[in-house]
Amino acid sequence: MIPFTLRPWRPEDAEAVAAAANNPKIAANLRNVFPHPYTLADAEWFVNDCIARGEERQLSRAILIGGKASGSIGVFVKDDVYERSAELGYWLAEPYWGQGVMSEAVRQLCREAFARFDVLRIFAEPFADNLGSRRVLEKAGFTWEGTMRNGVFKNGRVHSYCMYALLREEAKLV
Repeated sequence: MIPFTLRPWRPEDAEAVAAAANNPKIAANLRNVFPHPYTLADAEWFVNDCIARGEERQLSRAILIGGKASGSIGVFVKDDVYERSAELGYWLAEPYWGQGVMSEAVRQLCREAFARFDVLRIFAEPFADNLGSRRVLEKAGFTWEGTMRNGVFKNGRVHSYCMYALLREEAKLV
């Protein structure tokens, strides 16, 4: 596995984020709020938003590889009847796919989130055809709970998505 570090975002990360995130393969597997093309202005907004939101209800981290922000990972505590759940989201620059970085980043951030927040579960919702992301979650100890058929509309196409979750008591085992 390539060495990496997770750390809170800094304004100076924006240029590296813009370069790493400007990839249609990344945007194709994320929600529409993640644009393509991904500009420096998009990266500056994202980094500054992560910093401004603080860590009261989220943990948002840069994934540093070789000292550069090469991806993003975050856990976001939900509200209302979902207040004891948090959602996991992530992306990684394509040159680092399939090298174990993201599975380990997921393990590390989920352990920190369970230590910091009073949540019972952390869930993720990868598109069903995003086999790489699904494998990341499985390697990190998440359980597939089901497939929501025709649940999302992205780039003019309907996709199914999967529900994966890691429970607090399971996080101690991974």
